Amino acid sequence: MASNSSLGKVFLVGAGPGAADLITVRGAKLLEKAQIVFHDALVEPEMLNMCPQAIKVPVGKRCGKLSSAQHFINKRLVDATKQYKTIVRLKGGDPMLFGRADEEIGALKKLGIEVEVVPGITAALAGAASLQQSLTLRGVSRSVAFITLAQATENDNTGMQPISNPSADTLVYYMGRKDAAKIARQLIDAQCNQDANTPVYILEAVSTKRERHWSSTLGGLALGNAEAWFDSSSPALIMIGEAFRAQSKTTKLNTTNNLEGSGSEINNGLQDGQILPNGRRRA
Repeated sequence: MASNSSLGKVFLVGAGPGAADLITVRGAKLLEKAQIVFHDALVEPEMLNMCPQAIKVPVGKRCGKLSSAQHFINKRLVDATKQYKTIVRLKGGDPMLFGRADEEIGALKKLGIEVEVVPGITAALAGAASLQQSLTLRGVSRSVAFITLAQATENDNTGMQPISNPSADTLVYYMGRKDAAKIARQLIDAQCNQDANTPVYILEAVSTKRERHWSSTLGGLALGNAEAWFDSSSPALIMIGEAFRAQSKTTKLNTTNNLEGSGSEINNGLQDGQILPNGRRRA
């Protein structure tokens, strides 16, 4: 359908992993001139400060919390184009990865509404940057899979739907906190590219001041060793693969050196997991 010039234009903008200064230049410029911004729940307040002139409408989805139904979000975007010329739909990470962008794009295009997508940095890449460990590693990891077990439809309470034996060398699970132990057990049972000794890193609130790390093995995760550590208010990534083994060894060495030199304390309640505060970057 041809675009309707009498209606406003919708920009699906990737907010990036969290830190306000990790949004793209194009995304920041669009926020500066937006008349209304529909934003995800995970968008940091500092980023919303970049559009003081705009009406801000929260339309986020959070597991276990009251969220906006997707069809309602679609309708609000359509309605906004009748009143405003520049509408920004601000999505965490990249709009085209687990962001349901296709549903919003489809609803807008069906009515001839012009839409543009502005990419953003997805959390997995920011997590790799924070760890200073590539998701791929020559001779070790030649493939990466981004995975979510989140349900595709509202009000779907059928439980976790396992993905048949993910075969990539490095796995990154989004929105997997509540199913972390189940994910680990499934991967161990599958006996594919991972086993009980495969390194695991969990990163919360990547790139923000609240960023935290937990490291262990797939076996430790399967035993539920991370459950007491999780903060339900922060988004979490579960990163699994042999590419992280060198990082794990470096972390243990650095942790030992820090204990000898600074008197830091270890939380023994996490068993074989480690809490690793990120001191390299702050938003």
